[in-house]
Amino acid sequence: MLDPSWPSQALRGMTDGPRSDVGRWGGNPWQPPTTPSPEPEPEPEPDRGSRRGGRSFWARCCACCSCRNGTDGDGGPEPYGGRGSHSGSRRPDSRGSGSRRPGSRTGDVNAAGDGTIREGMLVVTGVDLLSARSDQNRREHHTDEFEYDELIIRRGQPFHVVLHFSRPYESSDHVALELLIGNNPEVGKGTHVIIPVGKGGSGGWKAQVTKASGQNLNLRVHTSPNAIIGKFQFTIRTRCEAGEFQLPFDPSNEIYILFNPWCPEDIVYVDHEDWRQEYVLNESGRIYYGTEAQIGERTWNYGQFDHGVLDACLYILDRRGMPYGGRGDPVSVSRVISAMVNSLDDNGVLIGNWSGDYSRGTNPSAWVGSVEILLSYLRTGYSVPYGQCWVFAGVTTTVLRCLGLATRTVTNFNSAHDTDTSLTMDIYFDENMKPLEHLNHDSVWNFHVWNDCWMKRPDLPSGFDGWQVVDATPQETSSGIFCCGPCSVESIKNGLVYMKYDTPFIFAEVNSDKVYWQRQDDGSFKIVYVEEKAIGTLIITKAIGSNMRDDVTHVYKHPEGSEAERKAVETAATHGSKPNVYSSRDSAEDVAMQVEAQDAVMGQDLAVSVVLTNRGGSPRTVKLHLYLSVTFYTGVTGPVFKESKKEVVLAPGASDRVSMPVAYKEYRPHLVDQGSMLLNVSGHVKESGQVLAKQHTFRLRTPDLSLTLLGAAVVGQECEVQIVFRNPLPVTLTNVVFRLEGSGLQRPKILNVGDIGGNETVTLHQKFVPVRPGPRQLIASLDSPQLSQVHGVIQVDVAPAPGGGGVFADAGGDSHSGETIPMASRGGA
Repeated sequence: MLDPSWPSQALRGMTDGPRSDVGRWGGNPWQPPTTPSPEPEPEPEPDRGSRRGGRSFWARCCACCSCRNGTDGDGGPEPYGGRGSHSGSRRPDSRGSGSRRPGSRTGDVNAAGDGTIREGMLVVTGVDLLSARSDQNRREHHTDEFEYDELIIRRGQPFHVVLHFSRPYESSDHVALELLIGNNPEVGKGTHVIIPVGKGGSGGWKAQVTKASGQNLNLRVHTSPNAIIGKFQFTIRTRCEAGEFQLPFDPSNEIYILFNPWCPEDIVYVDHEDWRQEYVLNESGRIYYGTEAQIGERTWNYGQFDHGVLDACLYILDRRGMPYGGRGDPVSVSRVISAMVNSLDDNGVLIGNWSGDYSRGTNPSAWVGSVEILLSYLRTGYSVPYGQCWVFAGVTTTVLRCLGLATRTVTNFNSAHDTDTSLTMDIYFDENMKPLEHLNHDSVWNFHVWNDCWMKRPDLPSGFDGWQVVDATPQETSSGIFCCGPCSVESIKNGLVYMKYDTPFIFAEVNSDKVYWQRQDDGSFKIVYVEEKAIGTLIITKAIGSNMRDDVTHVYKHPEGSEAERKAVETAATHGSKPNVYSSRDSAEDVAMQVEAQDAVMGQDLAVSVVLTNRGGSPRTVKLHLYLSVTFYTGVTGPVFKESKKEVVLAPGASDRVSMPVAYKEYRPHLVDQGSMLLNVSGHVKESGQVLAKQHTFRLRTPDLSLTLLGAAVVGQECEVQIVFRNPLPVTLTNVVFRLEGSGLQRPKILNVGDIGGNETVTLHQKFVPVRPGPRQLIASLDSPQLSQVHGVIQVDVAPAPGGGGVFADAGGDSHSGETIPMASRGGA
């Protein structure tokens, strides 16, 4: 489906020009080694006593501000094979990454000082973090869907712990809990948290005894709503007259702490339970593409609770070298994620590719979810080929939801790409209204997909809390790196482009005007037409609790054409590079033009039409030119392959239609990704001199995959799905690849099925083993060089296993390598 003669600049306008604002994390990119190590290296055992100069733990606990050590850094995990390291690209294993560990690993217990266990000491013989999915902690913290055995909690919310001692707990005993994260934990930076039991803590941290029975002590532990997010080591220290004791570090006692949209004191708090269910807990969603008039939709498996995904999300922060002390700030975290989901600058998750040649990786249209991408990045340390905007956005939704931020995937139709900070989309023509391509650097994408995440913005004036745009697609640099946001949607709506981060660029994407400039005889340019409703025509996301579309255009823009909307546009333009652009407008328009395109199907003939209407009281003669070309969704077009010229005479109040039929054999040789076409229409009214101009994009629909469940789905029991596909083209599809994925159902699986003949129907059967109960989405896609953007989905209602619980194992499938699958049946058209 690709034209090999095309240049590989489908992402026209994606320059590296800096924006005007100053962003965060502009420096300190992680530098990968030449060859990543396939396995983590063992970490040296730190001598914690020597670091503290022999000071007593309890002395430090009582005077915690004196715990800071000026030599302790906070720049993230230095080793991951950084500079000077020969260990390769180290990735976090099940025990965490790059962190100092308290105590010794050589025995079940140890004592401070000389290491002797004395009679009467309060020795910790065991810890129950109540970390099972069915336990109170996981259920109350809404983390019971994570396919992990470790304790996963959300900050600002208490959790319960049961301590087992060698003797009964007495009121004179002193017990303290410790949480540590990072290479050099420090109390002053929040990376070393000390929580004395029964005493008032600082910053929201405290531990209270809820029950003391025999040798067991039940605690209720309160965490700070501003806590750092990440994977903490956990230990316990005790002191009594007989001596001090410290529990050795145990990997099974590690604790993950996440953002908490259920906590009113957390700045990511969301005051709507249905929002939290959709934007934090929903593991699948809909992503929209195509054009405003022909909206396509596909189901995406976010899979934020799949085993390994949480580690991959934290690894992304580590790879960027983000200081641990800054990981409690969602503004900083979301900005880092927007930089790291793309591979530019920092060897992030996904390599962008808009060339049409995906032979060295995966066609972006073939992905069905984020899990395979994130696990590959975690496993290998290498950027994954390839992504385009909806893939970047889908992965970003996964990462931010996994970390606890309410996030949605948003599609903007007719999305502008302003390359000169004019905040207008400028199109230049010669004296005869022929486009001057060497001047037309701005482009309008058929659609663009990004993310909204919900948080307060303490770094901005009041009034800018709520939805914030984060865009991981690498288009323009921000402070020298390819990242975008978080940007307050409220500032976009009102044209306040001086608000951070990256508001000018995002404003132009949704609410700039398309300005047509014509070259004059003296070489200067004059505005001949301004299309005010051409950009950001529709902004949608998946609706809460259903698969319907939710139109959120009103959240980003005042009503089109209203006084408030015009004020926002012109306010923004005054801060652009062409502040007086609107002062030279001419307005004498009595002929209206509308473009129509039928619902076209890939492989079939089609027709496009232009309707002209004379709204004036005098006859009008219009010279009309139609030019048709294929286009990438980024607005970059191929050569014109069909054109039509016609003169139309319109009586006062009359209308006329000009049609142009297009046969499949005419457009087939020129098809590119997603089968989109661009109709350029220009006209000149002889009597008034009015200039007509319009660009209309439409797409060719592709077929869906039909999925049917064969039998009931039960946790731990094998189940079968049938996939049926009919080739809509009269040509053979070669090297066809299916992908199958569904959280709680099927780990990412690749199926190689060979060739499918023209107009042929094929049927596949695949077995899988569900691992989690409840309603699930099983998603499939098909890709070949001749046809892409083919996908299907089925809801699978999984019953619990007879004994209850889940089965945390790979539910069949291996995303690392493809499997050759014979077709169950073949049929003709």
